[in-house]
Amino acid sequence: MKNKIILVAFIFSIVLLGSCKKSFLDQIPDNILQEEDIFQSLANTNAYLAQIYTNIPDEFSSRFAPSRYAGPWTGASDEANYWSLSWVMSNSLNQSTWDNNAGGTYWTNWYKPVRTATDFISKIDNANPDEVSALLRMHYKGEARALRAIFYYWMMRLYGPVIILKDVVPVNGTGDEIFFPRTSFDSCVLYVTTQLDSAYNEIKQSVAGSPQSPAMPLDNEWGRITTGVCKAYKFQTLMLAASPLFNGNTELSTLKNKDGQQLINQTYDPNKWKLAVQAGKDFLDEFVDGGTYGLYTESDADPYVAAYKSCKNVITNDWNKEWIWGKAMCDGVGDYQYDITPKLVGYGSSVSKGAGFLAVNQSMVDAYFMRNGYPITNPNSDYQSSGFSDFKSPSDVKERSTFNQWTNREARFYVGVTYNKSYWQNQGQSADEVIPVFEQSGNSGRIQSTWDVTSTGYIIRKQLTNDGSRRGWVYLRLAQIYLDYAEALNETDPGNPDILKYVNLIRQRAGIPVYGGGTGEIPVPTTQTGIRDIIRHERQVELAFENVRYFDLRRWKIAPQTMGQDVYGMNVFANGDDFYEKTLIQKRRFLQRDYLWPIPNNEILKDQYLVQNPGW
Repeated sequence: MKNKIILVAFIFSIVLLGSCKKSFLDQIPDNILQEEDIFQSLANTNAYLAQIYTNIPDEFSSRFAPSRYAGPWTGASDEANYWSLSWVMSNSLNQSTWDNNAGGTYWTNWYKPVRTATDFISKIDNANPDEVSALLRMHYKGEARALRAIFYYWMMRLYGPVIILKDVVPVNGTGDEIFFPRTSFDSCVLYVTTQLDSAYNEIKQSVAGSPQSPAMPLDNEWGRITTGVCKAYKFQTLMLAASPLFNGNTELSTLKNKDGQQLINQTYDPNKWKLAVQAGKDFLDEFVDGGTYGLYTESDADPYVAAYKSCKNVITNDWNKEWIWGKAMCDGVGDYQYDITPKLVGYGSSVSKGAGFLAVNQSMVDAYFMRNGYPITNPNSDYQSSGFSDFKSPSDVKERSTFNQWTNREARFYVGVTYNKSYWQNQGQSADEVIPVFEQSGNSGRIQSTWDVTSTGYIIRKQLTNDGSRRGWVYLRLAQIYLDYAEALNETDPGNPDILKYVNLIRQRAGIPVYGGGTGEIPVPTTQTGIRDIIRHERQVELAFENVRYFDLRRWKIAPQTMGQDVYGMNVFANGDDFYEKTLIQKRRFLQRDYLWPIPNNEILKDQYLVQNPGW
């Protein structure tokens, strides 16, 4: 197991933008730390840098959630739902019943590390040279600069144009010293990408001539910023800028500053896709051809099982070669593991029990390909919508009677979904096989609980481990970069052979036939739109339940048709054959205003220059 970065506990109470005017150092008793002491020792300097890292969201827990959960991204997309828990934030998003104060936690929490990073960058050059060398100061500055840029990128995905704070905001400032208008989206993109370029150069130069590779985290403390992280997030930012939501979106024509400045460009610019392609190529040339990153694979005598192991463990095996960046050593996987573990009433104490209320939507179940590589809607797929067969999944130990809709699906289906009477991964020390039953009277059915139950008859299985021990959460891995690059290429150079190359690399690892038209291969669509569809479909399946789909559907501007569609599942109020009837679970809607999150209303009231997003 590789070392994990240990993030130091909070030392400072950082003041949020526009809040208390008291110096943040005044929040700490005098005998603990003085401002002049911060950069006088390596330990304190490390602690201050670690303060920025501690604000990275822990998706296994609830630290940054407006509700109990770290992010509503999975439940608020068309992948899954928490419908049995009416108070979870994703449900108000799914009904568009949220108000202009909902989600403000992200705005306030992410400006905190932005300000901390800016303060760190402004002062690190004056650190005690006997404790912090010039090269180390340069490396630290690059890390802080990249972190600040990534926090801005995360805010831009939610809110669109944000306020770029280029200088340290005076703690005791007033008026125009602390209140600012929003920065146009294109200027936000330019700032973030330029900052990531600077961070890349600082980190690279800081280790020149030393054994330390700039593509590896400093001191092998996994979770720290590297040159690879810098270039990857530059690519992500340019992908966001090129996408329909922010590239010539006339539906956001009313989003202007009070002086009339247009905040979203109103004319489609194809060059934005070209910039994204170049950024993706730069990353691939340096870090994939250079051997830093590669697709994770495992072997097995059975190729079906090998594909299953590869697609499952790429997520759960910390810091394998496919991981570009993530949060190291999360506080624990307890909340999330509990959410995706069935109730399993009747089994002994050696079997871990859960709630199982993070339910997979039928549309996501249907999105997975068949084992022969075809979608279930294709007449060549051999998909059967009814009946039962004896079938052994790649995650099982033997054949068992299985609803035909769930037989002979690709390996990623069995990685991602726990379905009725499937073999449970965590068998514990039970003398009997542990088999979740989601029918009404089953061990994990409605009869067992009002809340701790799946609403659709399915539960997410991806991210599941055999225990609840601490581990990392991957934010960005190489498979996503491959699919990003294929998408950008298709928008700029349809027909480029690299488009299918990178899609097919993902399919090969998943153990399904590639696109190509040869013997045993899947025919290639003949239009740019057709290729766009297969890229998006592959992305939906490969990156399922990784907090990607929610942002994809918004940047593609197809959320009303996807996130706003009705949710179906099995009939969890029935037993036997009646359980397998497709049943309406939840009515949803997605309004135009939901594309951009509201800036917290109290921030709008405080800042005379700050304008709200349309519809709020």
